[in-house]
Parts: sequence; C-alpha cells; structure tokens
Amino acid sequence: MNKLIKVEDLGLKDYKATWEYQEDLFKSIIDAKIKNRREALKLPTQNYFLLVEHPHVYTLGKSGDMSNLLVDEKQLAEKGATFYKVNRGGDITYHGPGQVVGYPILDLDNFFTDIHKYLRFLEEMIILTLAEYGLKTERSPGETGVWLDVGTPFARKICAMGVRASRWVTMHGFALNVNADLGYFDLMIPCGIKGKAVTSLNVELGVEKINETEVKAKLLKHFKMLFKAQFDDLKNNQTI
Repeated sequence: MNKLIKVEDLGLKDYKATWEYQEDLFKSIIDAKIKNRREALKLPTQNYFLLVEHPHVYTLGKSGDMSNLLVDEKQLAEKGATFYKVNRGGDITYHGPGQVVGYPILDLDNFFTDIHKYLRFLEEMIILTLAEYGLKTERSPGETGVWLDVGTPFARKICAMGVRASRWVTMHGFALNVNADLGYFDLMIPCGIKGKAVTSLNVELGVEKINETEVKAKLLKHFKMLFKAQFDDLKNNQTI
C-alpha cells in the first residue's frame, strides 16, 4: 500500500480548470488500478491532495435541487460568480475567496475501503484544526460537514463537504470558511438545508483576517495523522 500523498497548493484557480485537473488525476489512478487487475500486477497507485482557492462559484451536486439557487444567471454574473452542475454528492455549495478548499484524490485501497469512515476523517481533520483556534465544532447527525452549536437555534455551518468515489478512488472534498464573504451564501440555500446559518473562522474569532497558510498547515498535519500518511510536497520537492 502506498501511503505517500502528493500535496499541491494551486493558489487561486478557476473552478472548471481545477475540476478538469482533478478528473485527470482521478482517471490516472483508476486506469492504473484497472491495469493492475487485468495484468495481475501490483504496481503502486498514486494519491494526491490539492489545496485551492476559487473565484466566486456555485456548484450543484448530482442529487441537488436547482431551486436551492435563489438567483438567475444574470444576477450571478452581476455578482461576478459562475455556476456548474458537478458529479459529486450533496446539494448546492458556494466557493470563493477566503475559503480553504481541499480535494483529496486518494486510492482508498492504500488506506481503508470505507467511504463513511473517509468522510468522518475529513470532518475530524476540520474539528481538530478549529480546536487549535479555540473553537468547539462538531458533526450534525445526517448532515455531512462541520458545525457549531448543533441542536440549538444558533446552529451554523463552517465547513461543507461533498465527494465522489469510484473503484475506491476519491475526488472533490471540503470547503472551509476561513475569511469568507458570507453575503454570497445568501444567494442560495446552503447544502439544501433551510433555516440554518453559515459562518467563517474570522467571524467566530472576531478578527478581520486569519492567516490561511497557517490554517492549511494545520489541516495537513491532522490529515497526515488521521490517515497515517506521508506527504510529498510538489512545490518544494520534499517528503514531509
């Protein structure tokens, strides 16, 4: 099993271009698995973890309801936002500046073949990271993602998640609101869940801006621990 994960920070990158890049990596892993099976080989398969920030964009999962987007194309354009229907699970999600978005593209045969466990580990990574900032966050039963004040009238979501998996290979991932402009969430019913608010780390801490590089480092630290992985930093060409 190959537990080495190639980490790449794409910076600010268009959603569609990033999606296409994900698809290429996803397909390369699946093709390698098919070749191994057909030719009775045991060649290692690769794993990737992309970090990115997107310009304003709304995406609708394959089980999503279009009525959860509350504006039309013209109004989106006026807001400088785009829209895509995508092949992940979940409903509607917003991505934009001030979010840390992560796309782990893993062959779970290298770790564990359990999608439920995979999602819980992603949530735990967020929970542990936010605990370092003094925030108590948790899961909300039946609602994937990470929340504050679950079970109260003040429940609010700080991290959304939606993944796709085929042959135990994953893509898509999570979006953590770090310095997000929460006004953009008013243009939709987040994740199709009515009556619950959305928040951002800087809002919760009452500060203007959080160091996003620091947040990414904490996320990777906890991901590495949970998945018992090693990282290959593509930008610095070193194993960490």
